[in-house]
Formats: sequence, C-alpha cells, structure tokens
Amino acid sequence: MQIPKTIQKLIESFEKLPGVGPKTAQRLTFYLLHVPQTELDEFALSLSSLKKKTVICSICNMTDEVNPCTICKNSLRDKTTICVVEQPLDVLALEKNQRFKGLYHVLHGKIDPLNNIGPDEIFISSLLQRLKGKGVSEVILATNPTMEGEATAMYIAKQIKAKDLRVKITRIGRGLPVGADLEYADDITLQRAMEGRSQY
Repeated sequence: MQIPKTIQKLIESFEKLPGVGPKTAQRLTFYLLHVPQTELDEFALSLSSLKKKTVICSICNMTDEVNPCTICKNSLRDKTTICVVEQPLDVLALEKNQRFKGLYHVLHGKIDPLNNIGPDEIFISSLLQRLKGKGVSEVILATNPTMEGEATAMYIAKQIKAKDLRVKITRIGRGLPVGADLEYADDITLQRAMEGRSQY
C-alpha cells in the first residue's frame, strides 16, 4: 500500500529533525493523525510562531522574545562575569541550576575544522568586543568537554591574552565527563563543574 502524499510529506519533515529516524517519524505522524484538531492547530501555530516571535539577543546571542534578552536586561545579574557556552540549550541547563548569577555569551557552535566551522563562523569576535568595554573581570569558558569544545576554549583564551584584555580566564571544572554535552548533565554535576572551575 502506498502512503498518502500528505502523510509521507510530514514523515519526511520529521526525519529531518536530529535523532529522529524513519520509524519514529512514522510514529509521530500517525500519532498526530489521532490528536483532536484543536490540539493540532495549536501545535501548528507554535511551530509557525517559533521563528517569527523569537530573536537573537544583540548582546549575548541568546534566543528570546525580546532584545536585549531577559538575562542581559536583569539588573540583578553580576555584570563582571561572562560565561561562554556553545548553544542556547547550555544556558537553559545552567539557569536551571540557579547558582550562576553572571551573564552569558552564546557562540552558536564550536570550532570544528572537519565540518568547515572556523572561528569566524561562530560569535567569538562579538565576545572580544564585549570584553573591550570596562567592567568584565572574569570569563568562564564553559564549552563542552569534547575535542572541539576544548579547541574552542583554547582559541578564545589565546585571543583574549593576545589582545591584552586583562580579564581572568577560567574553565569550568572537570565535573563533566569528556564527550558529554552540557544540556544532558544533571544539576549536581553542573554545580560542581561551575564551582570547580580553574584558571585557564
């Protein structure tokens, strides 16, 4: 039996999502066929609003509905510390912990020569611009403990030192296993990683 085109199109759309294979894509599609139309309309509206109603913060590159983002606008945050992360999901993971009270800088990637991602493809230059302004005393390099994450942290540290920006450079502690992603780490591991950060 041939799958109707409408169903096949949605299956193919789901397959493009990371971690979704053909079987999962089929299950999701056929699940949605049985959902009440009102729920389906709400789901479709959420999807179509995703790009239209979100913006990238002009200061830290976090995704939010306002610019500057709610973290950058918060007057209670410690403006002397900037935590550098790879993705917006990493900010959410650290914020869930509620221990870090500083600001963030989201790179939106990592240096990955195998996939043709160099320093110019991620938000490193805007970080260096932020550090030229007065007031920042510490940069926490919280890139993932992978080869690419380590290479990115090393590159940023070298750039900060080369430009003589006079900020303390720290690296998150080794509470995270090598090869892990911040977004999957539990709260205690993240807390230990932040508290155990060391001079880089």
